[in-house]
Amino acid sequence: MEFNNIIEKKEYIKGIPLIIMRPLDERQVYPTIIFYHGWTSKKESQRFRGYILASLGYQVVIPDAILHGERGQIDYYAKENAGRFWEVVLQNLNEFKDLSQGLIKDHQADKDRIGISGHSMGGFTSSGILADNKDVKTAVIVNGSFDWEKSNEIFKRTLGINEAPYFKDLEKRLLKANPANKIESLIERPLLILHGGADMVVDINPQREFYEKLRGAYKNSEDLKMLVYENLGHFMSVNMIEEMSKWFNKYL
Repeated sequence: MEFNNIIEKKEYIKGIPLIIMRPLDERQVYPTIIFYHGWTSKKESQRFRGYILASLGYQVVIPDAILHGERGQIDYYAKENAGRFWEVVLQNLNEFKDLSQGLIKDHQADKDRIGISGHSMGGFTSSGILADNKDVKTAVIVNGSFDWEKSNEIFKRTLGINEAPYFKDLEKRLLKANPANKIESLIERPLLILHGGADMVVDINPQREFYEKLRGAYKNSEDLKMLVYENLGHFMSVNMIEEMSKWFNKYL
């Protein structure tokens, strides 16, 4: 599908393949949203979501995660590979500094107006990045989780990911990076959480419990919001995209 009212190009920053979309207008810098895809997905599968945001005036950057898209593929449904979900999330975190600095240096990203978002695995990724990077202005987390420890316990019960031989070391790394333990770095930063109430893939309870804990630390309640779509499963709906757009319009 071609989009005639935006510029779209494929780029690479430190070997990370990207789709970059921006409006046709000429500006020195652009408010920039980095959108992270989910497990089994790839950057091309997120183009239409990127187009919607770019049409609203943002530069939108969609990277391929490792083991996805141009960076390889695996059998995502094989039990022995399920735990590699965390490997991908942690690598996304490790790459963020290079990615954001490259966007500022070479792709006209406004260093003071960088937002992040993502769905599912991309929601886990965005949670970790927000907690670790004060230069990110705002985030919208869709069907993800800030409490990696509690979500990991659920994954272990339902998917058996702890049975893989590589998982023990990986689990230590994810627990150390758990954004739920970094509440002080999140307080007063604009954050929107969206989640399907009937999500059978990423259990909503760890996210809901974390939100309630975080809410008590915010002085301005308008800067923190969680919307639950009671009958929605593990999907990103049109209503979610609308709420995301309104949020970025307000805070980015």
